[in-house]
Amino acid sequence: MTAWFQGVLGYGFGWFVATLILILMIALPLMLAVAMIIYADRKIWAAMALRRGPNVVGPFGLLQSFADGLKVFLQETIIPSAANRGLFLLAPIITFTIALIGWAVIPFGPDMVLADINVGLLYILAASSLGVYGVILAGWASNSKYPFYSAIRAAAQMVSYEVSIGFVLISVVLWAGTFNLSGIIDAQRAHVFGFINGFGFNPLLFPMAVVFLISAMAETARAPFDLTEAESEIVAGYQTEYSSMAFALFWLGEYGNVLLMCALNAVLFWGGWLPPIDWAPLYAIPGIFWMFAKILFFFFVFSWVKATVPRYRYDQLMRLGWKIFLPLSLLWVFIISGWLMLTRYSGVLS
Repeated sequence: MTAWFQGVLGYGFGWFVATLILILMIALPLMLAVAMIIYADRKIWAAMALRRGPNVVGPFGLLQSFADGLKVFLQETIIPSAANRGLFLLAPIITFTIALIGWAVIPFGPDMVLADINVGLLYILAASSLGVYGVILAGWASNSKYPFYSAIRAAAQMVSYEVSIGFVLISVVLWAGTFNLSGIIDAQRAHVFGFINGFGFNPLLFPMAVVFLISAMAETARAPFDLTEAESEIVAGYQTEYSSMAFALFWLGEYGNVLLMCALNAVLFWGGWLPPIDWAPLYAIPGIFWMFAKILFFFFVFSWVKATVPRYRYDQLMRLGWKIFLPLSLLWVFIISGWLMLTRYSGVLS
């Protein structure tokens, strides 16, 4: 498509138009997916609590998220008089934007990726680490006690779990031999017993898949790690002073990040767009179907945990990150490095 637009509109402008169309092809369906995934989230919680959930607005309550969106759009944007006006309005924009830019390197299928860069995994790590700035700015710019407490919690929490996530990613990169996300998916083809696709089925990498899943919940401040929004302690956390579309941008950014982490779980450990079994008939099903199915499965796990697991205390949150996940992920880097030296590289070195 890019080559066609460049031929019609010229090299520079044609590339710009083609890239803009590709961005919209990802961003607009993602916004629709976020609206529907909020509905699914509420339905899953309701089912696990033996309630009905949204069931009035539209058939089966399907339009509830759109009704909520219209409601916040029509509300007045209130800015506290003592707040830093510029940073107060900038914070939700940062959170929402960071939630979108990570999708640029996520492969949805063979050659179905906006930017197939060689350092895609480093790009994701850098982009996700920027998300904390929106929360910190919101907490500080509100000039209010509870949002500030939430911002401090968020900074400590995200730094703590990004360290263990980094070591988990090193384990994946060591085995795949590349930072390119499409290359990581290709490395999982027939990975176990010559016919099972996915690093997660490897006994050596499965513990890291579990650590990454739990760390992803902490990184996105989902229950049971939602200490930044603990209603019983700090009202609504960093969002306390926000209303209208500013509040909605935080909401959209949160779910965009959750879906991104679900996609990363699928890409890094469970074969991405590959079918579970390396069997020719399964490849007749488009890869994007397998990718979406895995994303939805991991989102169900996120919702399941939120509906059933009580919130951690803050000392428990820090202990899990620093005293359990960090030593475990660091140890696993040594184990996997040693295993690869013995099996993959021993002949090369000799």
